[in-house]
Amino acid sequence: MLRVTSLLLLLLVLISGFEQGWTKLDYVLYPYGSDQGDEKTPIEDDGTSGEVPLSKPFIFYGKKYNSLYVNNNGVISFNTAVSQYTPDAFPLTSGETFVTPFWGDVDNDLGGIVFYRETTDPSLLDQISEDMGKHLPNLHYKATWAFFATWDKVAYYGSASKKVNTFQAVLTSDGFHYFAILNYGDINWTTGTASDGDPYTGTGGTPAQAGFNSGDDTHYFNIPGSRTNEVLNIQSTSNVNCPGRWVFQVDDFKVPGGCVFQAKFAKEGEDFWKEEACSTKCTCRDGRVSCVEEVCPESATCEASGSFFTCKIKEKICI
Repeated sequence: MLRVTSLLLLLLVLISGFEQGWTKLDYVLYPYGSDQGDEKTPIEDDGTSGEVPLSKPFIFYGKKYNSLYVNNNGVISFNTAVSQYTPDAFPLTSGETFVTPFWGDVDNDLGGIVFYRETTDPSLLDQISEDMGKHLPNLHYKATWAFFATWDKVAYYGSASKKVNTFQAVLTSDGFHYFAILNYGDINWTTGTASDGDPYTGTGGTPAQAGFNSGDDTHYFNIPGSRTNEVLNIQSTSNVNCPGRWVFQVDDFKVPGGCVFQAKFAKEGEDFWKEEACSTKCTCRDGRVSCVEEVCPESATCEASGSFFTCKIKEKICI
């Protein structure tokens, strides 16, 4: 009876949210906005929050950081502000240290607000802990600290449309483990015009990058679809069976739900081919990838799928 009641309450909340203008995916976002006590970055193309001191250090790829920057172009950075609008491919090896839910050419002068705040609010930390219990039940994670950055309905540079994106990065810790949770509401564009995107569609050119960069040539990660048109579908992908949400342990970098292979995500239990010739078949098992030489059968074609490739069986044509 309690389970039915909980489901009914959730349904009522979602219906209420839709009536208030929620999109179908906004429920993965944690509360944000001025009424939550958020600060705002400047309404400025390629702007930044400036250096934001943290009350507790955050550990990212084994290093402690006592401050960060929230940058309008979809990047949280630790060493310095980031004004660059066209994303470079990871790895960046000159010390650039990024958490980037969606590195693209945001122009909040044309639309949208970038919010951020640090919090130890018990109710919000309980919500994070509850979610982490669903995603990683064996960890028994109980959040004691969090930092939120939310890009709310932001437009792209050179936009001649009403297309906007909403996404969020959450840094959180229990004092022992350090996580980044990336949440995606509606994603409707990938590229600004200064990155050779189309002003009417917000696509083409050099699409947005999503992932992590430590500043060296070995510790980095690309979410599937990064810097391709497929990043438009990031709102429907996940590594924790929750569409629109990706969860990462970032102190000693780990990706729940699969393996990190060639700095990309391979889903647990799924076979994939690592190159476009489909000559090497790999499998992710228990967090490790093993590969063997194996080509697609003659009845199949080698096609891109996520971060890698798959052998797709040709459809038979009935004559």
